[in-house]
Amino acid sequence: MIAHFPHKRHVPPLPCVPVLFYNKMYLIQQGAFCVATKKVRTYNYLISCGHLCSDINQGALAAVLPFLIAAYHYDYATAATLVLFSNLVGSVVQPIFGQLADRHNRPWLIPLGLLLAGGGMALTGVVTTFPALCAAVAVSGTGAAMFHPQAARLVHHASAEGERAKNISIFSFGGNLGFALGPVVMTAAVTTFGLVGTLVFLVPEVIICAVFRHHLLGLYELNAAPQAAEVKARPQGVDQWSSFLRLTAIVFGRSIIFFGINTFLALYWIQELGQTEAMGNAVLSVYYAIGAACTLLGGRLADRYGYHRMIRIGAVILPPCIFLFTQVHSLVLAALLLLPIAASLSLIYSPMVVLGQQYLPNRVGLASGVTLGLAVSVGGVFTPVLGHIADGQGSRRRFSPSLPSPSSLPFLPSSCRL
Repeated sequence: MIAHFPHKRHVPPLPCVPVLFYNKMYLIQQGAFCVATKKVRTYNYLISCGHLCSDINQGALAAVLPFLIAAYHYDYATAATLVLFSNLVGSVVQPIFGQLADRHNRPWLIPLGLLLAGGGMALTGVVTTFPALCAAVAVSGTGAAMFHPQAARLVHHASAEGERAKNISIFSFGGNLGFALGPVVMTAAVTTFGLVGTLVFLVPEVIICAVFRHHLLGLYELNAAPQAAEVKARPQGVDQWSSFLRLTAIVFGRSIIFFGINTFLALYWIQELGQTEAMGNAVLSVYYAIGAACTLLGGRLADRYGYHRMIRIGAVILPPCIFLFTQVHSLVLAALLLLPIAASLSLIYSPMVVLGQQYLPNRVGLASGVTLGLAVSVGGVFTPVLGHIADGQGSRRRFSPSLPSPSSLPFLPSSCRL
């Protein structure tokens, strides 16, 4: 189906031919944008696949550390420095790329970021000195920081008013799947080929970059999609920085809890509940699967029932469930409590990203960089703090220090100006 949008004056409908066969400036001068809805949907799924290829490297970083320790005899603190360094680099450069994405549509940042993210991770098993390892993870972190703001901005502009959370949830699902696949791919590659097996991470990046290169002109035209034309035609309003900062605090809190559980759940299952390593890893995989499914569901529910309502429901459910999880000694009860914990963390993710974009309508790239990318870096930076608390007070304390308080909910504004 082809959509036609007049601008200021009536113009004859364009022939039913995909927009890519027309000169870009001609379309703008005529004041009409003609983009196939099916093509826009295809691009959304393509960008989600790119998110998978970006975050698979972040998920693999922690998995490569045991192999680096065995090969170079690093202590745990030195190895953990690599994760910290990668997250710090991402924290610094993510807002910069968000600002760049807001000033001009730069889809070429997507394949370039993916290539850097995978290339840096591929080099971690090839270089032999610690400074070179730091440089490799910095390159990988910079590539991920390039990808997120520009990709999320394109998804936002290609989404109709009632489908933004759904499309962001599809985009986020790709990232969650990549994060879960990272350790699996890293372990399989290194055990099969040795440390040079990390070069495997270049393969999906080269393939996806070739696909993005083929569709690069189409990605430029996403801003000319009917949904984007509708967004541009509306007054953008004033950026609500105070609301965005309050939302950012909640997003960061969610990220700290999310990474804390990701890091310590298997160890908790083994040390506190007396299960085997295989069972601990199996529970972690189930937890990831629940989270990925609820991410998709959360976007659809938020579009239907409202972003604020979904966030409040999740924030009310999460603290008591984590508290009960740290108190029970029954394997069955602990497993049952994982369901609402994973669901509440994942259901609120897409609504948070969309709200951030709505609070900063003139800086969608920056908002996406903070809620999607910077939040990941903050969660990774604070994970060692949780580990330090656990070392001093016992492993049951790993899950409780970062609990969000229900008293923080009034700080979330009840409405946003569009």
